[in-house]
Amino acid sequence: MKLYNRVNKEELRKKLLEENVPRTTLSFYKYYKIKNTPLFRDHLYYNWSKLGVFGRIYIASEGVNGQISVPTDHMDSFKAVLNEIIFFQGMRLNIAIEDDGKSFALLKIKIRNKIVADGLDDASFDVTDKGVHLDAEAFNEITSNEETVLIDMRNHYESEVGYFKEAIRPDVETFRDSLPIVEDLLKGNEEKNIVMYCTGGIRCEKASAWFKHKGFKNVFQLDGGIIEYARQTKSQGLENKFLGKNFVFDDRLGEKISADVVSKCHQCGTACDQHTNCINDACHILFIQCTECAAKYEACCSNKCKEFNQLPEEERKSLKGSLEFNGTKFGKGRYKAFNKDQGLLK
Repeated sequence: MKLYNRVNKEELRKKLLEENVPRTTLSFYKYYKIKNTPLFRDHLYYNWSKLGVFGRIYIASEGVNGQISVPTDHMDSFKAVLNEIIFFQGMRLNIAIEDDGKSFALLKIKIRNKIVADGLDDASFDVTDKGVHLDAEAFNEITSNEETVLIDMRNHYESEVGYFKEAIRPDVETFRDSLPIVEDLLKGNEEKNIVMYCTGGIRCEKASAWFKHKGFKNVFQLDGGIIEYARQTKSQGLENKFLGKNFVFDDRLGEKISADVVSKCHQCGTACDQHTNCINDACHILFIQCTECAAKYEACCSNKCKEFNQLPEEERKSLKGSLEFNGTKFGKGRYKAFNKDQGLLK
């Protein structure tokens, strides 16, 4: 059996859109010392591909981080396969809040140095000495306390479309960047309650241990992240303190947690929370685009990309390396086309 996908991604995406198989999107993570990562990787691929699992999984010597979709009829079989692995037993599966079953079109399992790039030397501190986990009710209670500092451990393009009330939202593009910036923001608050949150909990798991190591006394994290919080507030009838959409790292690019729209279209400035990637493959920048601008710019981030994308394919290929687009110049979500002083619509 082939342990890698051999089919063109676009063909697989087309097939997925045409099929009517109900699928369940979920995410999970587990910190655990894995000795033979290549063998473990192949074991997962062999067993999960037989069940029709799609998604993106990272494996490192420190553990596993996955975002996947499973045919709903195969969920029991998938859980049974999970439970055959001792350190997966009892692991939380964060089920997607909004799910059209089209989050992933193929299975990718990659070996990385870390399951989340953090830039930390794990040998320099106790990564198991993590913060106190909070369920939704405890989170709501502690964040109502004036002596609590609430920190969003996600990237700026994630928090742009949704966030908790009163949260500090660092202007960063990566988790690695956020750690020193958050530490600086927290100086003078060593005795206060430090509460952190992220999408599913994995970033806070490492960050909470790091900040305890750096001298912060009362460190807490939202257990299961925004995804589990949304599930608990809905099932238990609790107040939902999250405003807007939760950014997710699959083809959906987000799921609604509340009806609030807290962000704007990057091209016209109207209220909008729909992330997309510029359809010009030579650009591919991540940005927020409303329906009207998507039609106007033909799903591109600028007139330049629109005009380039209208060229014959061979001409695009010949020019691709010689032209500069927004995706060439700016990082994720840094594009602000509605600011015409930057000339980005030209």
